[in-house]
Amino acid sequence: MKKVDIREALFHKLIPAVPVPFTAERIIHADSHVRMAEYMNDMPVGGIAVWAHTGRGMLLSEEERTQVLVHWRESLPDAVLIAGARSRKVAEQAKALGADAILCHPPKEVRELPPTAQDKAILEYHTDLAHAGLPLILFYLYEAAGGIDYSPGLLRKLFAIPNVVGIKLATLDSVMTFQTLARFIKTEFPRQLLITGEDRFFGYSLMMGADAGLVGMGTALTGLQAAMMHAFYSENHDDFLYRSAFVDRFSMSTFTDPMEGYISRMLYALSWLGVVSTAAIVDPWGPQLDEADYGRVGEFLTHLPTELKH
Repeated sequence: MKKVDIREALFHKLIPAVPVPFTAERIIHADSHVRMAEYMNDMPVGGIAVWAHTGRGMLLSEEERTQVLVHWRESLPDAVLIAGARSRKVAEQAKALGADAILCHPPKEVRELPPTAQDKAILEYHTDLAHAGLPLILFYLYEAAGGIDYSPGLLRKLFAIPNVVGIKLATLDSVMTFQTLARFIKTEFPRQLLITGEDRFFGYSLMMGADAGLVGMGTALTGLQAAMMHAFYSENHDDFLYRSAFVDRFSMSTFTDPMEGYISRMLYALSWLGVVSTAAIVDPWGPQLDEADYGRVGEFLTHLPTELKH
């Protein structure tokens, strides 16, 4: 891919964080992987995020990471490809394989340090990732999912790293945290991309100032979510409200307790839509879900207006 301005390429765009379809034998389901890429090629997305939490990037082997990133790079040569990383070695691997930017997984192993030592370690961690030479997207993630509370003072230091082009906020059920951080970032760092990772209040997070969306939910019904974003940014308020209501209902059927089950639910949604095989609805690290759990996703999709099922 030719060099692009990451901020410009992702501005007002949807970036699905894609899962990896596995077989029951814990082998990447190659055919479904191909069909996922074909599906995304037809969607108005700004890029694709691999090795993120949805893609189990921190749990894949080095060989599996290679297989996943190379597949998406070859399948979507003109899309911005963002790779999740929690070490300089993985960031350098991503760069060598053709990634365009790094999503910085929070270094949760430093959470037990005293506040001053923790901030120092977090800054050093991001500085080390920057040495891989790719643009960095910071990641503010709620603690239950392995994140850390980055203070305003720490964020000022992180935004001072030259490679940093934006931040993804994923606060789950803390709307107040999102509001506070969004206002802080928009006020002090207006040139930085504010990227929402809020599947459960996607539409509202756009209203609070998000410039783009990097969400696992974007894996399925991608067109609906991209159209919702387009409606908002083009100030087509009626269409935005109409689509946002369905996006919210989709998130309520997929991003629910047990929360780690959302990856299997997204694969189920892709299967229901005919994108992946039913044999690929496998997340080796997720909880076992019952038919009733999947049934809630299927019920939503069954009653979704036909024109929105893409």
